[in-house]
Amino acid sequence: MYIAIAGNIGSGKTTLTEILTNHYGAKAYYEDLDNPYINDFYEDMNRWAFQFQVHFLASRIRQTMDMLSAGNDCVFQDRTIYEDAYIFAGNLHQMGLMASRDFGTYMKLFDISTDMIPKPDLLIYLKASVPTLVKQIRKRGRDYEQNIDIGYLERLNERYNNWIENDYKGEVYIINKDVHDFVENPEILEPLYEKLDAIYGKTLF
Repeated sequence: MYIAIAGNIGSGKTTLTEILTNHYGAKAYYEDLDNPYINDFYEDMNRWAFQFQVHFLASRIRQTMDMLSAGNDCVFQDRTIYEDAYIFAGNLHQMGLMASRDFGTYMKLFDISTDMIPKPDLLIYLKASVPTLVKQIRKRGRDYEQNIDIGYLERLNERYNNWIENDYKGEVYIINKDVHDFVENPEILEPLYEKLDAIYGKTLF
């Protein structure tokens, strides 16, 4: 069973990954935050957008290939390769912060890699408004995130919602983080556990 958790910056992906991994005694694959371009990117997005995204893409390809070759029958992944391309790189290109030539090169690498990677058995989307995201970003206190532009988060949210509603072809389970806080109220995850149990019962990863 391959389950992926998707969502904007500060939506709670890592927390939910930890909860689900502990519940199922499964293997977790977390987003690699050790990007050597990350501080430069937040200081000057136009200069470092391509390098920043290519590093994340390469890291995600390696992680997913390792995940597939490990032979675990139940895994949870914190953010997907699809988000790297359709949400973050696509947004930077739309904003004019990544040149069309660079974006074209990036998407060629993405297309090659996704030909080798199966879609998740279920994509869990953590949907959250910008005020909820900002609250969570401030709460976790990562220095490089504290000055994220609100407009940037809004654009990412628009892309996420469009991707989930119109473009993503796999099965999706949505948790509205504005309403449901699974840290304070763990019982809201019970319907998700039921769905995952059904998938796990008939799917061997």
